[in-house]
Amino acid sequence: MRMFDWYRAAAPVERRTFWGCFCGWTLDSFDNQILAFLLPTLMATWHFSKSEAGLIATSSLLAAAIGGWGSGILSDRHGRVRVLTWSIIWFTGFSIAAGLTNSYGQLLVVRALQGLGFGAEWAVGAALMAEVINPAHRGKALGLVQSGFSVGWALASVITGILLAYLPASIAWRSAFWIGVIPALIVLLIRRYIPEPEVFKKMQEETRGAIVATWRSALRRDVRRASLLAALLVTGLQASSFAIAIWLPTMLIQVRHLQGSTVAVMALMMSGGSFVGQVSFAYLNDHFGRRFTAMTYCLFAASLTACYLFIPMNPWMLAILGLPVGVAVNGAFAGVGPMLSELFPTAIRTTCMGFSYNVGKSMGALSVALVGVVAEHVGLVSSIGLFCFIGYFCALLALTFLPETRGRDLKIFSLTAENLGSSDRPDFLDKDVPSAELGE
Repeated sequence: MRMFDWYRAAAPVERRTFWGCFCGWTLDSFDNQILAFLLPTLMATWHFSKSEAGLIATSSLLAAAIGGWGSGILSDRHGRVRVLTWSIIWFTGFSIAAGLTNSYGQLLVVRALQGLGFGAEWAVGAALMAEVINPAHRGKALGLVQSGFSVGWALASVITGILLAYLPASIAWRSAFWIGVIPALIVLLIRRYIPEPEVFKKMQEETRGAIVATWRSALRRDVRRASLLAALLVTGLQASSFAIAIWLPTMLIQVRHLQGSTVAVMALMMSGGSFVGQVSFAYLNDHFGRRFTAMTYCLFAASLTACYLFIPMNPWMLAILGLPVGVAVNGAFAGVGPMLSELFPTAIRTTCMGFSYNVGKSMGALSVALVGVVAEHVGLVSSIGLFCFIGYFCALLALTFLPETRGRDLKIFSLTAENLGSSDRPDFLDKDVPSAELGE
């Protein structure tokens, strides 16, 4: 099958859902990255410290984790599309508010509130895409949705660069926040034409309006093991990714003594590699399976990261190696959506996905601070390498015990009204999907 044959064969509703989820995840990445590019300007304007700047980013991240878990519960109760629509409206309002702030404290509060709403995008969007798309192409579709992260990263870089180059700083940073409203409105328009998935509507009929999803649902006995292993997987991937993305530029400047312009080229190579990695993973994991592909990428990433950090090489070699490092380090994220969406029952799918992903993301984010602390004792290069090793070890450990889920029929996860209160674990949750079920 050629690369995009699956898309040409997709039904109109599958295509609209794909673009709605892809644009939503692109917007999420754009919003996160645009703050990083604006922080130097904001620090100069309002005269706040690096630690205060970090607090803005951290508060938004933690708020998104809380919002992601909460929106997962709301999505299991009220619908995927409805909650995603609410999240875009919330985001649009606080994007406008961010551009109107006049102090550090105001921006801190606004960004935290904005993060609460935007936590919905990953878990709810991934579940929506998984429930709509043909199971044979679920990995491709969700992997390509994940590649929207790289697109959003590139857009944020280009837009902020243009605004800061041609507008006064006092206008440029406000305009950057307001421009985020435009793609938000486009996403909102696309989602007007996306219906709720049939598997979700069937589940609602079977439960006859009973409230299934609660704050404790992700830790129910029948799904607790899967929730915790999924959280460990995300923790490992995020810890490694954060250690590279946040600290590598500093390492290249302070340890390798490279110029900022050279580091910018390397960052561009890595972002390009990130896109290639996510697209390639999207196709490989539908062919070879979620676990095998993810394990391969993790081992590949660990090896390349070690070479990048510890083998002396000239700047051009570092720039060239940045492409495959980006492929490996960020490519594995394309498998998280398919695997997590196939692990959990429809009635509590986004609740469990929101818990696992956002707990893992929050735990992984700790590596940002810990790399700096450990670097004071062993050096920055060794500290980055240590946390990358720990991260990939955690990811590989989780993948060892998680089942292969490729091709799982999500219809079998619809809990009926009779077994909603049961704590018995269905056998199929721990079993790999036989190849025969995949038509192989």
